Amino acid sequence: MKNKRLTLMQKRAIAGYLFILPWFLGFAIYYIKSLLQTIQFSLSRIDIAETGGYKATFIGLDNYKYALFEHASFNQVFVNSLRDILIDVPFIIFFSLLIAILLNGKFKGRAMVRAIFFLPILLGSGAILQALELATQNIQGGAATMVAEMAPVSGVNMDYFFEILMDFGLPVNLLDYITGLVGRIYEIVRSSSVQIIIFIASLQSVPSALYEVSKIEGATTYETFWKVTFPMVSPLILTNVVYTIIDSFVNSEVVDMAYEAAFTSYNYGLSAAMSLLSTIVVCIILVVVGAIITKKTFYYN
Repeated sequence: MKNKRLTLMQKRAIAGYLFILPWFLGFAIYYIKSLLQTIQFSLSRIDIAETGGYKATFIGLDNYKYALFEHASFNQVFVNSLRDILIDVPFIIFFSLLIAILLNGKFKGRAMVRAIFFLPILLGSGAILQALELATQNIQGGAATMVAEMAPVSGVNMDYFFEILMDFGLPVNLLDYITGLVGRIYEIVRSSSVQIIIFIASLQSVPSALYEVSKIEGATTYETFWKVTFPMVSPLILTNVVYTIIDSFVNSEVVDMAYEAAFTSYNYGLSAAMSLLSTIVVCIILVVVGAIITKKTFYYN
């Protein structure tokens, strides 16, 4: 019998499985055990023994009921985190793709500019991160004060400009969305570093022949973007959306609240319930968003 040769698709599938194998082993060995323990804690009252260790007493869904119906601020913080995701994620993807297209061009100092956009990743830990957050608060506070003082000093009334935009027929929700973006612009730029790098790698993998053909056919820059660039980077849009949603929740106030419940109030059961609730919601969002984007994703091969 002749030996069966693997097809190109089968070889790529095997390469993909080998690529995720280390992650899968780590997930199976470490994460599943922690996840099961978190579920156990969320359904129990955890009492820390004086001699060390803990005692878990099963209480059912009491921790979930307390988090959702009795806790003073969990629901509000949770909803605000979801709102911030709806505000940030679309603009982070748009901003990352725009900057990636600009950085993919040929100009002097391109390497230095790319390094500048990558700096937030290197500076995003420890005391440096705290210093950046403090600087962000000072910048936002200074900007708010400047805007408040601008009206009486220079005669500029910000409400007047909003009224003009509303007279043009722009919906109030859109204006609120733009205002939210302006107020969070520093966080958006700081959260776009990884996405920019991913988009640059995607843009560099687009075959140059496609651009040459579009140029020969007389396509404009606008048409080239929507017919060539955007379809070719669409698989990485899904990757960046998933990464951005997860990154937004990892750095959200919900995680800080769960951390404080565990290590400040020593209520490990409530902390586990908060963590699982946010995890479930994130998974639902990822499934819905992934299903929507996948239908519009173009795969060249």
